[in-house]
Amino acid sequence: MTVCVRPATVGDLSAVFAIDRESETAPHWSEAEYFRIVEGSGAVRRCLLVAEGAGEVLGYAVGMTVAVVGELETVAVQASARRRGIGRSLCTAVLAWCRAEGAASVELEVRAASAGARKLYEELGFHLVGVRRGYYDAPVDDAALMRLEFGVAEAK
Repeated sequence: MTVCVRPATVGDLSAVFAIDRESETAPHWSEAEYFRIVEGSGAVRRCLLVAEGAGEVLGYAVGMTVAVVGELETVAVQASARRRGIGRSLCTAVLAWCRAEGAASVELEVRAASAGARKLYEELGFHLVGVRRGYYDAPVDDAALMRLEFGVAEAK
């Protein structure tokens, strides 16, 4: 199946919201928050990208930039579409967006116990820079803080 990553539209929001609710580790933001991102009405620059395949939204990612720092805020993929490279494609697209917005680095936080996600982020060039103890609940977990410096990842 061919997957296309593109900016989300208002018409994608019901699918984005459904994936958010299906994913245990998604942020579970309100529908209004996702709408604000698509409409560009927030106080900071943010993007909401979707991965579409076979005419349906399979996943989404949100990125943000403040000054020269980007953040990969969230990535979620439908349970039935995982392990197909969709999360990687979404992350790569958010990184490209952050760089185009002038970010010199991108940061993220991820559940420390999420070995698969941490491995993906390391493969994309992120490195561990800190830990927030007990940051997550349901279930309780630490947050691993990771950063990618543009220029460093390309040199590898």
